[in-house]
Amino acid sequence: MTLARKEDLFAPTPGAPETTDHPTGAAAPTEPTEPTDAAVPTEPTGPAKSGQPVAVWVLAFAAMVSFMGIGLVDPILKSIAANLNASPSEVSLLFTSYLLVTSVAMLITSFVSSRFGGRTTLMAGLVVIIVFATLAGTSDSVAALVGWRAGWGLGNALFIATALAAIIAVARGGAEKAVTLYEAALGVGISVGPLVGAFLGTINWRAPFFGVAVLMGIALLAIALFLKDKVRVAQAIRPADPIRALGHGGLLVLGIAALLYNGGFFAVLAFTPFTLPYTAFGIGFLFFGWGVLLGVCAVWGAPWMHRRFGLTNAFLITLGAFTAILVALALTVDNHVAVTVLVIACGAPLGVLNTLFTESAMNVSPVPRPVASAGYNFVRFLGAAASPWICGKLGEEVGLAAPFWFGGACVLGALLMIGVLGRRHLAAINARH
Repeated sequence: MTLARKEDLFAPTPGAPETTDHPTGAAAPTEPTEPTDAAVPTEPTGPAKSGQPVAVWVLAFAAMVSFMGIGLVDPILKSIAANLNASPSEVSLLFTSYLLVTSVAMLITSFVSSRFGGRTTLMAGLVVIIVFATLAGTSDSVAALVGWRAGWGLGNALFIATALAAIIAVARGGAEKAVTLYEAALGVGISVGPLVGAFLGTINWRAPFFGVAVLMGIALLAIALFLKDKVRVAQAIRPADPIRALGHGGLLVLGIAALLYNGGFFAVLAFTPFTLPYTAFGIGFLFFGWGVLLGVCAVWGAPWMHRRFGLTNAFLITLGAFTAILVALALTVDNHVAVTVLVIACGAPLGVLNTLFTESAMNVSPVPRPVASAGYNFVRFLGAAASPWICGKLGEEVGLAAPFWFGGACVLGALLMIGVLGRRHLAAINARH
């Protein structure tokens, strides 16, 4: 059954918790039924309305701004290095500290949201981001900047994990449509972030950090006004539950595969600016093109690949394509035109893979989605945290091609994980969808 048909047949009634993936009377012989969402909508029931509730678009906007923070620093990496007398590997710690804290904090997000509610957790995450983004803009050393980015990562974890569960709960049309909206927000945020960073970076390298704080303030106000009483969290979730959830083989395999995949993702995102002679605007437009293609393929490419090739083959094809692009980057790293074309082109497999990984992680295990998300994100963000620093050191001490060889090896490892260990779990998901 295709994703579109599943959404039409089993879309939840607005205002009601989402149902299992299986039709009445059907059973999956090898996998448990789909997890129950921890976040459930509390909108009044009534006649179906066209489109999505305002709360969905508010959450999508806030998620977009949150993801802008990832690519925002790309155009100003060289400027930060020059102004703070830092090496590429030291500047890459801006990604590492941010994503390492995000990874570890994922373990408590489900507990916090179940204890205090989804809306409160979202707002707390935004407040933390606003505070630490502002402090980052005041930094006088790379060590201080790295430290403030770590605090920013805490807010990012509280927000990201809860936002996905909240969008799934509030959106109409089923979990896949909600994940698609989430991935669209990711794509727009990642694509627009570098342009915002480039524009503000021409004023001063500190300006992008203050810009994020302002945008997050707008998102916080929107959630306060439009998400009130829209999302509550039903299950009592313990802090150890995300770790226990990784005892499910499918979730663990996907988490490790995503960890390795992020090794390649951040080889492109964090190191490419140091291989090109472009200004901040040049880097900004480069990653804008990359992000647009990523967003388009996340929204439309991933469902098409899933329907056309099946879930496992869609993974293998796109992981293989990304591996080939990383190898090509390593071989042509001195050709600026080739690097530019290849970086933009790799947005296509990355967009497909982001959606496939997120949807699969949400559906592979019997635990509530926020718990699955926390456990899965804990593992995958470890790869995202390690890759920028490793790539920076390899670029300094081995050569400009070395980070892309490293990234290619990581993505090839992800392909093998999916093809060998993940095939059975993905086949079960594909059969249900």
